[in-house]
Amino acid sequence: MKDTTDIIKGFSRLAKEEKIDLITTLYATDAASANALLNSYMHADAAVQKTHDGFAENTLSNYYLPYGIAPNVQVNDRLYAVPMVIEESSVVAAASKAASFWTWRGGFKARVDSMEKKGQIHLYYRGEKAVFERFFEQNRDRLIEAVRPITDKMTARGGGITSLVLKDLTHIESDYYQVDLSAITMDSMGANFINSVLEAVADEMKRLFKEQAVTGELEVIMCILSNYTPGCVAHVEVSAPVEDMAYGTMEGEVFASRFVRAVRMAEICVERAVTHNKGIMNGIDAVVIATGNDFRAIEACVHAYASRDGQYSSLSHAEIKDGVFRFWIDVPLALGTVGGLTRLHPLAGLSMDIMGRPSASELMMITAAVGLAQNFGAVASLVTSGIQRGHMKMHLNNILLSLGADETQAAAAKEFFKDRTVSHSAVAEFLEKNK
Repeated sequence: MKDTTDIIKGFSRLAKEEKIDLITTLYATDAASANALLNSYMHADAAVQKTHDGFAENTLSNYYLPYGIAPNVQVNDRLYAVPMVIEESSVVAAASKAASFWTWRGGFKARVDSMEKKGQIHLYYRGEKAVFERFFEQNRDRLIEAVRPITDKMTARGGGITSLVLKDLTHIESDYYQVDLSAITMDSMGANFINSVLEAVADEMKRLFKEQAVTGELEVIMCILSNYTPGCVAHVEVSAPVEDMAYGTMEGEVFASRFVRAVRMAEICVERAVTHNKGIMNGIDAVVIATGNDFRAIEACVHAYASRDGQYSSLSHAEIKDGVFRFWIDVPLALGTVGGLTRLHPLAGLSMDIMGRPSASELMMITAAVGLAQNFGAVASLVTSGIQRGHMKMHLNNILLSLGADETQAAAAKEFFKDRTVSHSAVAEFLEKNK
């Protein structure tokens, strides 16, 4: 660890080559190798590399992740090939297998009932509560009218502000209030739109407060969208008669019964729910990243949503009723198909093209369907052959790479482990014996 005498000043103003030389010299064990590695991950096309460099600050190189495809994802009777960006073995394979399983059973049925997003002005008012509430109610329309230059185009596209309300939170924090904004941002993710509207509302609110000589003290602390979007939810489900649910060597009725009980465990056990939902997010995050959307916002929202009833629980649910197996998910997905990286990143643009340039609501349904497919694949493995058999088979390639196996050794290992348990130590032992 460097001490404070090694603080780097003016780093952001250095050219990229200078940044690379400085960091590798100061921090890398082998500066020459580190320098060469960073340069090897640069894009050969200077224009493309310039685009990538513009996504963030102090960029030294690119960090690659696999870009895969899950074909045969049937949503509302339309087949999609869905791009997925993820580094975890077996995720794309499991989603693809589950999607194909359900394609022959009617596919995924999906809907989006609302696309409402939110933001808040967080403020303190020190004075009589009734005075402030009256001020807000009398001026609500003026506040909305004041931001029309920002909202007119969105309104013309079918979106815009849907509500603007004052929330009294003084029972939690003295003098604390929120102005809660709800809005529809159509195909845009909407962060810039909502933040701009909130700031303009706050400015007008302060101006009117002063102009009308309202008693008390108003202090706006911040204006910011919320990534918690419980009003922007996709519902996806699959169903089939239990006799059609045969999986592997397991009969349909047995498989369906075991599956429903496994999902029930995730509904009632937090420890299981976290891993269960992580599996869902393997599918969802992979599509979100491939389309240039904000996976951190989606993750934060989804896990808050999973806790909305006071205990963290499963996002998906399953039942058998009147001889029919049903499996479904309701998941908040505030996605966009215009703006941000969805147009700037070349591969994000390609992802949209491959899926037929979906609208934001269509992308929500596709993404949720992949999450449900991933969840189905994982739970199906757990209640039949076990998770490790399939996962470690897919992970075998990574183990062989890490152990430096050549093509001949890799081929022999894959043949050997066809019917055997895969582990790092077992593969290492096999390679040692077959040098």
